[in-house]
Amino acid sequence: MNPGEPPPENERSARSSGSSRREFLGQTIRGGALFAATTVLGNELRSPENRAESQTNDLPGNPSSDARATTADLLVEKLVEWGVSVVFGLPGDKNAWILNALRRRQDKIQFILVRHEEGAAFMASGYAKYTGKLGVCVSTAGPGAVHLLNGLYDAKFDGAPVLAITGAPPRALLGTRFTQGADTISLYDDVTSGIYNELVTGPYHLLSVADTARRAALARRGVAHLSFPIDVQAKALADDDESLGSDVQHGAASTWVPQIEVPPPDAVRAAADLVNAGRRTVLLVGQGALGATVEVEAVAERRAAPVVKAFLGKTVIADSSPYTTGGIGELGTTASSAAMRGCDTLLIAGSTMPWLHYYPKPGQARIVQIDRDPTRLGLRVAVDIPIVGDVRRTLMDLLPLLEPQSDRTFFEQIRAKMSDWNQALQRIETSSKLPLQPQVVARQVSELLAPDALVSFDCGSNTFFAARHISMVPTQKLAVGGNFSTMAPGLPFAIAAQIAYPDRQCVAFVGDGGFTMLMGEFATAVKYKLPIKVVVLKNNHYSRIDSENIALGIPPFGTELQPIDFVRFAEACGGVGFACARPEEVRPALEAAWRIVDRPALVEATVDNDADVSPPDVYLSRI
Repeated sequence: MNPGEPPPENERSARSSGSSRREFLGQTIRGGALFAATTVLGNELRSPENRAESQTNDLPGNPSSDARATTADLLVEKLVEWGVSVVFGLPGDKNAWILNALRRRQDKIQFILVRHEEGAAFMASGYAKYTGKLGVCVSTAGPGAVHLLNGLYDAKFDGAPVLAITGAPPRALLGTRFTQGADTISLYDDVTSGIYNELVTGPYHLLSVADTARRAALARRGVAHLSFPIDVQAKALADDDESLGSDVQHGAASTWVPQIEVPPPDAVRAAADLVNAGRRTVLLVGQGALGATVEVEAVAERRAAPVVKAFLGKTVIADSSPYTTGGIGELGTTASSAAMRGCDTLLIAGSTMPWLHYYPKPGQARIVQIDRDPTRLGLRVAVDIPIVGDVRRTLMDLLPLLEPQSDRTFFEQIRAKMSDWNQALQRIETSSKLPLQPQVVARQVSELLAPDALVSFDCGSNTFFAARHISMVPTQKLAVGGNFSTMAPGLPFAIAAQIAYPDRQCVAFVGDGGFTMLMGEFATAVKYKLPIKVVVLKNNHYSRIDSENIALGIPPFGTELQPIDFVRFAEACGGVGFACARPEEVRPALEAAWRIVDRPALVEATVDNDADVSPPDVYLSRI
């Protein structure tokens, strides 16, 4: 714009609305005893660059920090320093300076704008689950922070390291029921329990706590939370009076190295003696055993031990491995149930599988449990020998001490049951019955997965079909709403997967109930041109809830959904949609979706609402 030229209409409008907002905020405060806080809001609404433009001196003790840097600037520089490459979130007036700092560092960090903060938290959780790295999400105060909670609880329950960043009202207005002024610190007490939860009071304070929050989330595998009042976000280092002095260095320990928990040798020896004394040993593996494929199969071979897999440990060893009996619990297999009922020795490796009735009965078996987290030992079942240690390292130490099991009768009996189970699954997976059976869809998806595919599941009846009928291998990655068992994460997980691994196949296998909760995020996938594949099992019901009610003797009520044309929805968002409702239509629809490489593709599979989701023994009798 040339000097003297009037500003464009949109700029005049923006200035006018800004003036109105400043007047409103000023009047809000001047109406009571908080008149002095106008200076806070004045600072909030002034550009930090203008406020500190003449201050260029470097900080004593932090030579790399410019005194003009604000708390928001320092936060984003910390993210850059940590190697964070993506932040998921939604802007608001109380996280504005943080978003502004992210805007200025787009060369280093991508900001993914979501349609709902819950989606942002799920994406951060999914990103952490797929990569093992810190997932980061950001929201405004009050409602935005509340919306994050469901996704953050998913991270908490599944041990995914996540940093949640929330805005807050100005400090002078905290505790006054000011707009969006929820007490986020108290609100987040439970979801961050044992990790980290802090209200940041200034730039020096940020330098003191940021690295601590990150290390806590990664080391303890959970949710850390930092809340930033809007005036604190804009405060410059040069204006901060919280310095501890020039001889004190703030928050310099930004590096983090994963700790490998080395098991105590005496405990490993005792575990070996217990396992060697057994004759019918079973391994139960969970997500803590991911990466220990070779060691798990070596123990299974030496001790002729069937390997039962908790759902989060589905890719510990291949579903096609001769050692595994597949899943356990309500969505498991008859072979796994038989193995648990018949064992005299159980070795639990990195699992706290929640289905209590599927563990050995009291007095039936002696049990060893390995976990890096001592609070998980004995959480589900009484344990004879608890071992705190990294699963892979512990199995490596245990293997040389294990004696070969010459009697393989038990193992072969369980393998025969697994063979019967697989033959039954084959029948339902190739059924020509109408309405379309969801198992047919799951089988076809399974066959189209790339060897390194990233797969996400939702929670509901689709989870049963995915667990039993989608076969996976250790080179693939899985994310699911596991221990929290919440609906809605399948789509956000797939988005996070594609952002983390842009060159890999990313597939969400979801139900129509869970998908519609956050289906607005399909537009997010379109916005960022993510070629994810979303397979929606459409039966127009919360069918898992139907089955639970029937099991309780309660007639289903309130579970029928208004049908949605998901193909037209996908196309309205700018993606691509395909439909199938008959067995012969499934493969062509999936293959068409798989060929789309420049945007998300959705497959709507209209399936039988009465498809069985019973526990394994009943399921086998009905298919």
